[in-house]
Amino acid sequence: MNYRVVVLLAGLSLAGFGCVKGGAGAGAASPDHPLLGSEAPAFQLKKFEGTESLSPSDSRGKVTIIDFWATWCAPCKESFPAYEAIAKEHPGEVVVLGISEDEKPDGIAAFVAETGVTFPIAWDEGQQVASQYDPSTMPTSYILDRNGIVRFVHVGFNAGDEDTLREQVSSLLQ
Repeated sequence: MNYRVVVLLAGLSLAGFGCVKGGAGAGAASPDHPLLGSEAPAFQLKKFEGTESLSPSDSRGKVTIIDFWATWCAPCKESFPAYEAIAKEHPGEVVVLGISEDEKPDGIAAFVAETGVTFPIAWDEGQQVASQYDPSTMPTSYILDRNGIVRFVHVGFNAGDEDTLREQVSSLLQ
């Protein structure tokens, strides 16, 4: 296989799926993530704006979406309105926690303003929380049941993924 074909195939395999961090595919549920069926790793991060902290344990009793994202990731910008809509469709029952994996916090406020989300955002300085969750691409979301157990892992984001996310969340609300 010549070099141009390899480069073209590599580019096509990444196009439109997610912002590759570790090389996994994207835009779909991940049926084999090691956290599935386990309690979500505990963490406590300071909210990006304000003095309050963000922790999955604070949302026990609610379905929680922990979304790892970055300002440089185009699919992340597409996913934010979907997560916002899902949370607004189920007020008091669904919580979204946005965890920025940016190297520096410089663009976070502008990204949040541009996407118009109101769910809490935190910056994972040094990617310490991400090291516990091991997202393979940006965005990657972990959907927790009311007891804090990881029931779904969604890798990447493509148009139409919001339907899958809604179905997953709805299944946990029953």
